[in-house]
Amino acid sequence: MATQPASLTMVSSMTNLNLSVDNALATTRSVRKRLDFDRPVDDDLIRECLELAIQAPTGSNSQRWQFLVVTDADKRAALGDIYRRGFEVYANMSTSAGALAATMDGLQVAQQRRVIESATYLAENMHRVPVMLVPCLPGRLDEMPNMGSASTYASIIPSVWSFMIAARERGLGTCWTTIHLFHEQEAAEVLEIPYEEVTQVALITVGHTLGTDFKPATRVPLDKFTFWNTWGENLSDTDR
Repeated sequence: MATQPASLTMVSSMTNLNLSVDNALATTRSVRKRLDFDRPVDDDLIRECLELAIQAPTGSNSQRWQFLVVTDADKRAALGDIYRRGFEVYANMSTSAGALAATMDGLQVAQQRRVIESATYLAENMHRVPVMLVPCLPGRLDEMPNMGSASTYASIIPSVWSFMIAARERGLGTCWTTIHLFHEQEAAEVLEIPYEEVTQVALITVGHTLGTDFKPATRVPLDKFTFWNTWGENLSDTDR
């Protein structure tokens, strides 16, 4: 009988929410306004989530992922400042959440406005986030052809999502952000990352949540953006 690797023996099962897989997938939200900025996160919880993260698939089994966990107050403050400046740039872009709200109506507008409000709140309080996780990949991906960049990103994005699901199970909230990448080189200097040799992929905020009762989000109906066999063709009721 196969035994579980020692590295996956969880030491804090008392903190687990015991969610089903489906429930965890449906309720892992981008947590911003419900992060508990004042409650420290135990290092062991982060390690548990990372142990599960590195079980994710990786292209050619390369396992080239790299994770920088940031808990130092000064570095978090510096990243918070970088993020706020990046957020000012983002807020004025045609692809920002605010700009997208102008193209929506009804319930979508109300939901989008809540997203804008919570995103602004996080930007204003980024320095208070207890833990920041910066997933990285070796090399620079800027000039890589689409096949190469897609394959490379696919070697770390599943692992980060696994980290976020594992965090949800442990009562931690996360949010995938990329806005600090407007100033990636400056962030690299703060974190002593060799910019020419390493690409930062994201900045994941991590903290305990205020309550754990997260619900599935309202989404556009699946048939609006799912095609079968040919681009633009939805599956009709008669084909089901």
